[in-house]
Amino acid sequence: MRYFSLFAIAIVLCYCGPKKDTARREIEDRIKRIENGLQPNLQIEGEEVPTYNIEERLRELGIPGVSIAVVNNGEIEWARGYGMADSAENRKVDVETMFLAGSISKPVAATRAHQLSEQGIIDIDEDVNEYLASWKVPDNEFTTNEKVTIRRILNHTAGLTVWGFPGYDKGDTIPTAVEVLDGKGNTDSVRVYKEPGESWMYSGGGYTIMQLMITDLEKSPFPGIMKMNVLDPLGMTESTFENPLPGKFHGIAATGYRRNGDEVEGKWPIYPEMAAAGLWTTPSQLILWAVEIQKVLQTREDGLLTKETVDEMLTPGMNGHGLGPGVSDVSFGHGGADEGFRARLIAWKDTPNAVVVMVNSDNGSIIQEVLLAIATEYDLPGIEPDVKTIVDLSEEERMKYTGKYRFPEGEIVDIKIKDMGLEGREGWFDEPVYLVPENDTAFFNKKSGTSYTFMLDGETVTGFKVWNLETTKIE
Repeated sequence: MRYFSLFAIAIVLCYCGPKKDTARREIEDRIKRIENGLQPNLQIEGEEVPTYNIEERLRELGIPGVSIAVVNNGEIEWARGYGMADSAENRKVDVETMFLAGSISKPVAATRAHQLSEQGIIDIDEDVNEYLASWKVPDNEFTTNEKVTIRRILNHTAGLTVWGFPGYDKGDTIPTAVEVLDGKGNTDSVRVYKEPGESWMYSGGGYTIMQLMITDLEKSPFPGIMKMNVLDPLGMTESTFENPLPGKFHGIAATGYRRNGDEVEGKWPIYPEMAAAGLWTTPSQLILWAVEIQKVLQTREDGLLTKETVDEMLTPGMNGHGLGPGVSDVSFGHGGADEGFRARLIAWKDTPNAVVVMVNSDNGSIIQEVLLAIATEYDLPGIEPDVKTIVDLSEEERMKYTGKYRFPEGEIVDIKIKDMGLEGREGWFDEPVYLVPENDTAFFNKKSGTSYTFMLDGETVTGFKVWNLETTKIE
């Protein structure tokens, strides 16, 4: 019998060994295709699309490092780090290197609010002031008929100010959450500026109110609450909401860098607004949150949250935002932008796939390029390049757009003819920007893809729009 068992084991080993090796080689080949298949986000109709090697692309873009984790079939199929975690220390990025997740902190923090709702401790449609003890949202003319609720905080419809936070440097006096909310830190006070529920406006200030609500209810520091109830149960045991970052993590934390290559003061910022922006983690750890939510969604079995809660969390509201993550037709996730760090998390609704990409730079442009390569390799929907068409406009047609334009903050930009397009100089632009025509009234930056749409009153040009800013033509 013993000989039969040994013989059976030998057969299994002979069968499984080569099969496992083949699978590993296939994954390595897949990784190589991705590493050498980065695509630019901006692609011009009719022009050949270049591909880039990831290490070379980091150097070209001036980004120190990037870390990636990919889930396939519900498991982490691979994770890799590239470039430098700290250039001065000659310390490379690896899978254990920690990054600030920026606003991806929000859906992870929202998980605890959902747990409290499931436990009957809070009602997410109740006035949040019912649960706040150390501070209250000040009532004003906008809260007469509608209140700030947890649901509205989670999906950014609470009508609250302060969209984001710049963080604090090492050596700064770090305000408490209450001081942040009252404008005693480096941002304005968090207040209701329009009727709650009326419209969508992103608010990190709202998530700071949620953070305070959780600590008031549980009478414990926020990082400990999150570690016990969310991070550790998910297996994110080497992640933390603690700010300042504890010394035990300093040796594996990436240093943040500005676009010009300078280190962030003190190597990384400090965020007392932990729920909004303060999670330290790795792609391999952060992706576990996505896997858990995705598993509940797809298996219809309760997990860290119930299937009913996950369904509600992933129901898109105004501006496509759910109760924590952003939600599209095919995926859910969030982006992150802290001082010196950028990140992106995407998980697919119908297939067990997810991706996290994190960089230690204010320049996060490589993230979309990596995502395009991964989406191509795994045939994942919803990640598309920005494809633009260049049209021919005569110099006479372009001439009416030349002149000086004033931005809302007073910066003046001079638009002139250049080659087959326009060029913007001075003021708001850090360097001359070359704009090519997309149609009769819209131009785009051929380097970044940013669109500039000119506004006309009849045949008279009155200004142009870029992002959410609107200029006025002054001459």
